[in-house]
Amino acid sequence: MTVVLKVGGASTNGAKAAVAELRALGHSVCVVHGAGPQISEEMKRRGLEVRFVGGLRVTTADGLEVVRESFEAVNAGLCAEIGPDALGLAGDEIGLEAELIPGLGLVGHPVPTRPAAVEQALAAGRVPVISPLARGPLNVNADEAATALAVGLGAQRILFLTDVPGVFHEGRLLQSIPAARAVQLVGQGSFDGGIVPKLLAAAHAARSGLVAEIGATAVVA
Repeated sequence: MTVVLKVGGASTNGAKAAVAELRALGHSVCVVHGAGPQISEEMKRRGLEVRFVGGLRVTTADGLEVVRESFEAVNAGLCAEIGPDALGLAGDEIGLEAELIPGLGLVGHPVPTRPAAVEQALAAGRVPVISPLARGPLNVNADEAATALAVGLGAQRILFLTDVPGVFHEGRLLQSIPAARAVQLVGQGSFDGGIVPKLLAAAHAARSGLVAEIGATAVVA
């Protein structure tokens, strides 16, 4: 079984254990990571505006430079943490595809792709660790990128590793949430910030036939 593990920029510390556990169960693991906090911090340091629309980062040419540098740093750190089997890959270099989203600058909506470099790494028993840039280059939300890659690879499961236990609604940790309900609540404004693209990505994954989990919360079709 191939499992895609999405790791947030704020939750990289649990990646090593999660990868080890999945591999011990006999799964092939592909990691997609973000770098949200690191990007925002560096953009502020450089005097660049930090702005999000619907949970997606508005990205200028100067911002894209920060995005790439931050991804490279997080990728290197994750590979070192996971160990010698990890293989760092930049999404735009291995052929991740995305469609430009109007109004957000250099930002794309990812489409399912099956990069040869990822397939070769998995076949060789490696753990590909992928930064979510797409050809262009375009900045892509890491949650969306993870789902697009999981669908493209024909993975069976996608796990969103976060710095919180799971999805909370009205103060309660949800054990599961139907994909349609997740999309409905997002549309009603019940969630904001980074959980929005995560929920929508997990809902899309579930509807595409994958087992999708955000922490302890299962998102089901």
